[in-house]
Amino acid sequence: MTSGSSSPRSALIAAFLSHSAIQQTLLPNQLPQHQHQQSNTMSPMESKATEEIKKALDNNDPGLAVSITKKYLEDINNIQLNIAVTGESGCGKGIDNKDKRAAPTGVTETTIEPESFPDPRCPNVLIWDLPGIGTTKFPADQYLEHVGFEKFDFFIIVSADRFTENDAKLAQEIKKMGKKFYFIRPKIDDNLRAAERSQRTYDEGETLQKIRENCIQGLKDQGVTSPQVFLVSLLDLHKYDFPILLVTIEREMPSLKRDVLILALPNVCRSVIHKKKEVFSSRIMYYALLSAGATAIPVPGLSIAANVGILVSVLNTYVDGFGLDEKSLEKLSIDTKTPLPDLMEVMKCRLSGKVVTAELVVKMLSNYSAGASVLTATLSLIPIVGAIVGSPLSYITINGFLCDTLDKLSVDAENVLTEALGI
Repeated sequence: MTSGSSSPRSALIAAFLSHSAIQQTLLPNQLPQHQHQQSNTMSPMESKATEEIKKALDNNDPGLAVSITKKYLEDINNIQLNIAVTGESGCGKGIDNKDKRAAPTGVTETTIEPESFPDPRCPNVLIWDLPGIGTTKFPADQYLEHVGFEKFDFFIIVSADRFTENDAKLAQEIKKMGKKFYFIRPKIDDNLRAAERSQRTYDEGETLQKIRENCIQGLKDQGVTSPQVFLVSLLDLHKYDFPILLVTIEREMPSLKRDVLILALPNVCRSVIHKKKEVFSSRIMYYALLSAGATAIPVPGLSIAANVGILVSVLNTYVDGFGLDEKSLEKLSIDTKTPLPDLMEVMKCRLSGKVVTAELVVKMLSNYSAGASVLTATLSLIPIVGAIVGSPLSYITINGFLCDTLDKLSVDAENVLTEALGI
């Protein structure tokens, strides 16, 4: 095929680039319920990729446009996030002692050199356990240079009790170097139990406020300006200040790094599930392009062509990201003492709790494509869009299928959260 010839692939790219225009042209009652309104704000990386796709299309090179899309997705999926966890020596910085990958904790300093622990679901997210500040070997004024602060995106400063002078000095040095830091009290449940035992009239809210004010005043006395302290229970992340901490970190991060963080977060509240859905949704049109693009083959029994392997990979990412895979559900059942059948009962999507296979995806595509034919017929009535589509377009079907399935999985994730944690 010559570079100047018209092809289904070039029509596919045109449909991809016209996707937002299609949504704006259709009347509201013509839009399928699964369509998401995308933000008009793009990261510099996405803007560059989109411009390059348009340029490739202008030069009648749809193959290059598909290649650019593939590279863009590979780049954003390989963005690394480095989170440093540090604090006074011996404060116990381990994330989860029951996790074999977690940093060991003890009453004495157990971390000698910075050690990274990849997130089991997002291996490009590295949590670094740093040596305790304030030891003879790691004085505060040499600490950041020793641990190689440049590679960290932000710092978590942990204290089991009061934050010390060394914690304050570290925070001030981090601020000078243009990095973000967050003060965390990670065992607040232990503090509350101790307070309940010792107080004649116990009030949890008042106790939390006193602990928070005490920490903040201590940091102010050490010269930290407007400190914010987050009270967290590592055993019950959905309680206390952990959701607020996540919102704060997310707000202060660059967009691409923020997306990486969101996808690695545990589903501790509905807002996390909503944010994961937004990130997944923003990438659907690119994956739809790849699946319906250069490597697509006819799907038996359907009037579309698709790379089913790409769809399997994407859908597995959704299932894992929402914690709806078999292992995650079993762990949630044990941790929350919720019978596994009760969790399975509230899930309606065919993928929830299952291994995503090509056979299952083809069956679901078959069911979805029947309804998608109505959308294709509607599009053909619109002059410009009709010229792009021409016939049932694989891109339109795959894009809609991924949106529809993402909707169903996010609803299942919320239902599971409610069943297990009552929120």
